[in-house]
Amino acid sequence: MIKKSKKVIIAGLVSTLTAAYMFGSFAQAKDTTDKTHEPSTAKEKLEAYIKFTQILNVIESQYVDDVNTTDLVDKALKGLLANLDSHSSFMDTKAFKDLSVQTKGEFGGLGISIGMKDGALTVIAPIKDTPAFHAGIKAGDIILKINDSATIGMSIDDSVKMMRGKPKTSLVLTIIRKGEPKPLEIKIVRDIIKIQSVYTKTIEDTILYVHVTSFDQKVVEGVQNAMKEHNATKGMILDLRNNPGGLLDQAVGLVDLFVEEGVIVSQKGKLESENLNYRAHKENTDTKTPIVVLVNGGSASASEIVSGALQDFNRTIVVGEKTFGKGSVQVVMPIGEDEALKLTVARYYLPSGRTIQAVGVTPDINVPLGKIDLIEDPVLLKESDLKKHLESELSKIDVNATREANTLLKVDSNETKVDDTIITESQLYKDLQLKSAVQILKALIITNKGK
Repeated sequence: MIKKSKKVIIAGLVSTLTAAYMFGSFAQAKDTTDKTHEPSTAKEKLEAYIKFTQILNVIESQYVDDVNTTDLVDKALKGLLANLDSHSSFMDTKAFKDLSVQTKGEFGGLGISIGMKDGALTVIAPIKDTPAFHAGIKAGDIILKINDSATIGMSIDDSVKMMRGKPKTSLVLTIIRKGEPKPLEIKIVRDIIKIQSVYTKTIEDTILYVHVTSFDQKVVEGVQNAMKEHNATKGMILDLRNNPGGLLDQAVGLVDLFVEEGVIVSQKGKLESENLNYRAHKENTDTKTPIVVLVNGGSASASEIVSGALQDFNRTIVVGEKTFGKGSVQVVMPIGEDEALKLTVARYYLPSGRTIQAVGVTPDINVPLGKIDLIEDPVLLKESDLKKHLESELSKIDVNATREANTLLKVDSNETKVDDTIITESQLYKDLQLKSAVQILKALIITNKGK
């Protein structure tokens, strides 16, 4: 046994020496750790390529199991892209096919937008009226497990693949939520995701409330139609909370509705072709209507462009909580017929020149999520209440009158219907951020008088 152990140790030593010898040709290369942001010289590139090839040879010749060179290279590419940033990735044949299904066909999903935050798979936002939304998933939830698979070290693309599946099939997400003492397990049934991107309501007949849930191709049209339908509105609340983003042209177009001139957002990358400016146009612009924009940690990408640009142009007051901080541009580059790279090629910059990436948009007025508890007026009775109060006191004496009153109340309650085109005062008190936005907008409307 001792002799055998010695042979194993000697064999290990020989392998180590062999590997050291094989790496000798590049072991003397200069330390480039302090040059990570400088272009490589031709010599450095050659040495790096030789290093990669030699390591592949060592793995193929000495790894305990048989390995395939193509598989090794694919794994290396996946690791390479994943270490650039959380949004870049190498898509092999299966991943590229999945992307085509996602963009061209119907598929079963949960209805959440996810991203990497501090190395953890994090929910940017659930999309309204989707399975995830109805199951109670919230912005900021950290996904710890998908079914029995831990997400530690898992890429965004791999997690999306696991969450996507046939409609009516289910999965369980184990999440960590701020304020909860232990992880939560939430079962969600997949479904075809159909999204309505623009919802409109009114508040007190004078305020138009527009909730944009995501930036699909009909957002600008939807907001324009809402403004035409409610042309007598005195102010607008644009709710971008839990909006994970979407199409850039729709974000630019939405800002363009309220800004006459200037660069709405700029895109800057390494290549000249990626350096673009998106400008406002004077035609059909509303510069008069006061606007308040609502955001939170689930507002990302296109939502941050809209809120940040309107903020930079002094066209709005931004209310709520700091946004997610996703301000990078990805393109899909086919490699051959059935593989591709999804690569970050540029970053977005707001009109003031500030970046969104990893910074987000800070509201002008920070308001946490919450509700307002009402305290009844200590003056129990007012003049207008006296008649009703006296009648109710009499009904306590007369049993028949009480029964009659109860019957009338039941009839009245059955006839009462909720109008989903308006936001009531009681609903406002359940949403502290929205209530604050209404009060701020009213102040803007008042100060805007006479201008």
